[in-house]
Amino acid sequence: MVSSKYLGVSLIGCGEIGSILARAIKEGRAGRVELRFLFDRDGEKSRKLASELGFRVAEGLQEILSDPGTNVVVEAASQAAVAEYGERILEAGKDLMVMSVGALADEGLLKRLLEAARKGGSRIHLPSGSILGVDGVKAAQLAGIKEAQLITRKPPVALSYSPYLRERGMDLSRVREPTVVFEGTAREAVKAFPESVNIAATLALAGIGFDELKVKIIADPSLDRNVHELRVVGEAGEMVTVARNIPSPGNPRTSYLAALSAIMRLRDLVEILLVGT
Repeated sequence: MVSSKYLGVSLIGCGEIGSILARAIKEGRAGRVELRFLFDRDGEKSRKLASELGFRVAEGLQEILSDPGTNVVVEAASQAAVAEYGERILEAGKDLMVMSVGALADEGLLKRLLEAARKGGSRIHLPSGSILGVDGVKAAQLAGIKEAQLITRKPPVALSYSPYLRERGMDLSRVREPTVVFEGTAREAVKAFPESVNIAATLALAGIGFDELKVKIIADPSLDRNVHELRVVGEAGEMVTVARNIPSPGNPRTSYLAALSAIMRLRDLVEILLVGT
């Protein structure tokens, strides 16, 4: 049943995606949603955003957990934040929306979060993010998926932060043509590029599997957008999607579509008409 009341949301992480979400709620673009608290390990970030938009700052997670008006907590911080706060949020009976979906490649963490959700009577929400075809994958896996590949192409600046590349002595500032910087499974990809390919984890959890989804990452200096190509073959047919996403204004590692996806997921929680699988 959909309530006519406002959905209470608290936000962990006041970086690029968190700021876009907070502004969308302030402007009413997230539907009947009320932002209860902002929280960030970097107190200056949360205070600055709260001052700009007129929201309250939580001094710690417990303030959010104790708030009866918070129904959903949105993680927009990091994979580490999912591991640190996720279980407590779910056990407290709050739904958890995870943006750093790559954290769930850790089988132990995923198991603990699912158990915490069962104990708390809460749910875990994973927005589609910056990839197309998540609804199709969810449906296709019911019939069976034979093979799946995700090819991600990004400007070098969007990948250069990765410790994976530094450890291998790969300097992307010297790249002058499209260069494959990673090939492996989704499980390996989200560990190597924790801020760049969360979509691989989303697709894996939609039904492909972390070890079954093959991922290729290409640094392409000719690009000014993040490009994701998905090919899935199964008993229901073949699905091919291509997304050429504009990077988020304040963070080239993230596609703007990822934040928009989270806004729409919040809207779905309060809407009467739901479209898509």
